[in-house]
Amino acid sequence: MIQGSMVALVTPMNPDTSVDWQALSKVLDWHLEQGTHAIVAVGTTGESATLNVDEHLAVIKHVVNQVGGKIPVIAGTGANSTSEAVELTEGAKSVGADACLLVAPYYNKPTQRGLYLHHEYIAKAVDIPQLLYNVPGRTAVDMQPDVVLELAKLPNIIGIKEATGDMVRAKAIIDGAPDGFKVISGDDETAVELMLLGGHGDISVTANVIPDKLAQMCELAIAGKADQARAINDSLMSLHRAMFLEANPIPVKWALAEMGIINPGIRLPMTELSAVYHEQVRTALREAGLI
Repeated sequence: MIQGSMVALVTPMNPDTSVDWQALSKVLDWHLEQGTHAIVAVGTTGESATLNVDEHLAVIKHVVNQVGGKIPVIAGTGANSTSEAVELTEGAKSVGADACLLVAPYYNKPTQRGLYLHHEYIAKAVDIPQLLYNVPGRTAVDMQPDVVLELAKLPNIIGIKEATGDMVRAKAIIDGAPDGFKVISGDDETAVELMLLGGHGDISVTANVIPDKLAQMCELAIAGKADQARAINDSLMSLHRAMFLEANPIPVKWALAEMGIINPGIRLPMTELSAVYHEQVRTALREAGLI
């Protein structure tokens, strides 16, 4: 089942920025041990924008093989070109991904009709479960709830990662969607509230550094145990905020390197975390007992 704590996984890199396959295997084994419910590979946090197509599919294949069917693998396959998104989605299916996550086309700013036709085309072209992904803060386009609900009628569009943090919008989608359609948070700070409204999980950046607590929080929230879920979320708020002091995945990769889990490699145009933020991230890690 695609629900719960779904880590928006980093792609570990060597100092020369080649993919660090050994570290990737280690990180995946850690998530399996810590109770993460699903892996989201090569999304924004996984630096999909700077991996070429061969690398993109190689990372998905590695994740699928390492996870070995124990939990779902969701592959980031969105693009601002519909044909490229189809190519990536077909590739993800061919290497065994369980589902795909397709960000709304970025930069070229399509109309709402364009957004609908883009996702409809991919859904009809590739027979694999697909999640929409609305993150207007990064894409400069905002998929409106009425478009989401129209797309939800297509049989292999199974849910949305809604990253606006807007609970009114989230509730409208939850209430209007067909049975089985997954509404998943893409905003760590507000994810617990979305789940308490009837949402199905959190595609989480923070889960990279503290997977056990995120898994526990999601389980509690989905079960409606509001006080316990909120208590965990409150304890992680400094960590949530630290992960976005600069553009994702800059802080989370630096944090994982500080924890000794990965090398600090990151590809241009992303750069290592600015020194002015180092102590703030360290403090959040210390408060969470991670260093």
